[in-house]
Amino acid sequence: MPVSIAVVGLDGLARCPWGLSAPDYVAYHDEEWGRPVRDDRGLYERMCLEAFQSGLSWLTILRKREGFRAAFAGFDPERVAGFGPADEARLMADAGIVRNRAKIRAAVANARAALDLPGGLGAFLWPYADPDAPAPETTADVPATTPASTALAKELKKNGFRFVGPTTAYALMQACGLVDDHLTGCHRRGAYR
Repeated sequence: MPVSIAVVGLDGLARCPWGLSAPDYVAYHDEEWGRPVRDDRGLYERMCLEAFQSGLSWLTILRKREGFRAAFAGFDPERVAGFGPADEARLMADAGIVRNRAKIRAAVANARAALDLPGGLGAFLWPYADPDAPAPETTADVPATTPASTALAKELKKNGFRFVGPTTAYALMQACGLVDDHLTGCHRRGAYR
């Protein structure tokens, strides 16, 4: 993959290069990615979506997001925690989502694990935030994992979470604003401090 810096779009705003690669990405980049998410439902949704994305294009997940929300009860952890075999069969037949049995089972297990956390998912995840991480100048400066994401993945697994390795944990950290990986020069860099 070629190394890239922030790119100016037709609207005159500089963005991370991936944020201009498809129309769906512009809105996600500008309005959501990197914005702090602190509520448990929002964090659980993003954790599930990042897990479902594993091995796929994020664009696939974005385009199926409303299907995921419908299929997973609006990502309400209490409701998803109650899913059983009939729900798994329903989800495996739902073309509106990614039909992967291991990922579906992980979403249900993760809802249950989230409910078991003292203080909730937000209280568990946010201590791993790194607001002072260096600003990436180029796409080559954006890591796939960090010591914090490795530690977070280990603690998540220890607490019963599935499909949350260091790379998925880091993607979750980026998506939910625990780190700001908007490139230097991107109009969203530092916007949420």
